[in-house]
Amino acid sequence: MWRMWLAILVPVLAGCAIIFQSFKIQVYEGAYYRDMADSLTVVSRTLEPERGNIYAEDGSLLSTSLPFFEIRMDFQSEPMTDDIFNANVDSLAYMLSAKIGSKSISEYKSELIAQRQKGNRYYLIKRNVTFPELQEMTEWPFFKLGRYKSGMIVLQKNKRITPFGILAERTIGFKRIVPNPIISDRMDTIRVGIEGRFDEYLAGVEGLMLMQRISGGNYIPLKNDTLNIEPKAGYDVVMTLNINMQDVAESALKKVLVSSNADNGCVVLMEVKTGKIKAIANLTYRKEMGQYIEYYNYAVGANTEPGSTFKLMSVAAMLEDGYIKDVATEMVNIEGGKKQYADQEMRDVHLFNEDEISCKDAFAHSSNVGISKLVTEKYAGKESMFYDRLIAMHLNNPVGIEITGEIAPTIHPPKEWSLVSLPWMSTGYEIQLSPLQILTFYNAVANDGKMMKPYLVSSIKELDKTVKTFNPIVIDKELLSAHTVAQLQEILEEVFISGSGRHLQSGGQLNMAGKTGTARIANASTSYSDKMYQASFVGYFPAEEPLYSCIVVINNPKNGYYGGSIAGPVFAEIANKIYSNGIEMHHSIQSKPLVTAYTIPSLGNISVSDAQTIYNKLGFSFHSEINSNYGIVKKENNAMTVQANNVTKGLVPNLVGMDLKDALFVAENEGLKVQVFGNGKVKKQSLTAGQNFVKGQSISLELF
Repeated sequence: MWRMWLAILVPVLAGCAIIFQSFKIQVYEGAYYRDMADSLTVVSRTLEPERGNIYAEDGSLLSTSLPFFEIRMDFQSEPMTDDIFNANVDSLAYMLSAKIGSKSISEYKSELIAQRQKGNRYYLIKRNVTFPELQEMTEWPFFKLGRYKSGMIVLQKNKRITPFGILAERTIGFKRIVPNPIISDRMDTIRVGIEGRFDEYLAGVEGLMLMQRISGGNYIPLKNDTLNIEPKAGYDVVMTLNINMQDVAESALKKVLVSSNADNGCVVLMEVKTGKIKAIANLTYRKEMGQYIEYYNYAVGANTEPGSTFKLMSVAAMLEDGYIKDVATEMVNIEGGKKQYADQEMRDVHLFNEDEISCKDAFAHSSNVGISKLVTEKYAGKESMFYDRLIAMHLNNPVGIEITGEIAPTIHPPKEWSLVSLPWMSTGYEIQLSPLQILTFYNAVANDGKMMKPYLVSSIKELDKTVKTFNPIVIDKELLSAHTVAQLQEILEEVFISGSGRHLQSGGQLNMAGKTGTARIANASTSYSDKMYQASFVGYFPAEEPLYSCIVVINNPKNGYYGGSIAGPVFAEIANKIYSNGIEMHHSIQSKPLVTAYTIPSLGNISVSDAQTIYNKLGFSFHSEINSNYGIVKKENNAMTVQANNVTKGLVPNLVGMDLKDALFVAENEGLKVQVFGNGKVKKQSLTAGQNFVKGQSISLELF
């Protein structure tokens, strides 16, 4: 019997012992073992690379990254002995109190000692430290001993900025990681514009750093130079944009948007021979902000009925199909400016004294009746030929711009047409095209029938080395015959001579060619009866030897709505300003002989490391002993001298002579808000160097 009780008792006692030991480990020794597990847990963490810059064609900086740092301390760093800590804790407390200032010296000292006793391995010193501040901190007592002895931990984060503000902001774009609106634990990446499309080049390659898990779930870097991998900076992207043309386009667009009280508008300026987009502006009025901003890329992603600008495509179809030989002699009866098609009446806005007018005049004066009658008469019973011609002219294809968001045009096949489809299509209704798609066709006319693919990026670079080049692409080398092109160019010029754009001709040396457009618009929330209009103008200049094509679209203007009076002035202002500033449009100037003698250049206010690179490249010896990030490099008696240009905390830095990126880096890290005018190097600054300033104060930089 006792054997049976013994057999029962032994397992019970053993179970009790196990339960007791488990309780002991979890309650009394749990913290010890958890800390041990933590101390033995090593993971690899990615290091964020420096994202590449985006430049305009002239080197103007459109998008860049500025580094910010988080400073922490590891009080268990092995080289940090008690002797080292005790010898430096007072000086560190003094610097923290003097530079950060949230606590007294004694409070900081007490806290540092307490954290040392606790063995805190991730003590926060300061967040959002700028690079100049970091450099200063590394010279503090204690931190000056190096990161191992002082336990200093530096974590870097990069902030993306656009030096020119909203200028082409939507086209430059962004890459953002945001929470998924439906799945709470998932993050989505939003890619917009060049930042999104060329992310694979801009992003760089992440590095790796071994991190040790410590108590509290925090991680600290392991000092292992052999296993840690430094991140590789991203490539730079050079766009086709011209910053001066972009500024002209946006300024002209915004002025008319404000005066006409329009919802939104866009401008695209393209180089005729290449398809390079030199300027692209998209402005939308945001009621909550009370201003026009770059909110959506209408030029690329908004398909609407083009209205009268499509009449060029209709005339092109009739010329290519042989139904019209000469636009000046082809006559049409406009019937007093009214024409009934089935159950719908078409009207002309501008009335004529005579009923019989030429195709040329019908186009120049934008006669709806004239163009629609010609198309319906020529293609009666052969409607599919008109559709096929539109398709042959690539009007159903997206242009394939690099950035995402382009929508394919909408041109319904004849089987889906009604009795009024043909006449209304001929005047730009029952079809949908984006502004960029319309401009691409007009650009082909300006380019003697060669259709070019619009593009925004010219090259990918790694420092000064070109990694990839993007060359012009021909969509169709002979979109239209030479005869058709000549006829179309003639009627586009006539618009400015006698037609709906005659008031836009300045009377100067610049001759322009183009077409006005006024269309009623309807969408999911509105109908044609709401009387919302789209005013547009598209054309090219100079008319004789076209260099640039341009389209302007203004949506829902409240103070007038005709294309010639709303969109036309924007086109004319852009053309005239570019012409007045464009040397390539004027007679060539006698070139000066090349200078063959070499002299030591005076570089002015420049990074000392950059100065060294420049002088070495030119074959001049360079040596500087100044202990400063920036210096003023001067030439004296054909020799070079370097004067330190130290940045003093709390005083306005001397930015004159710096490149824009350097100036932005220094000024913004000092806490100044920067406004930029022009491009190149800093010529003037609104705040005097050396004066006191308040953090957040604005400084204007004039570049040259």
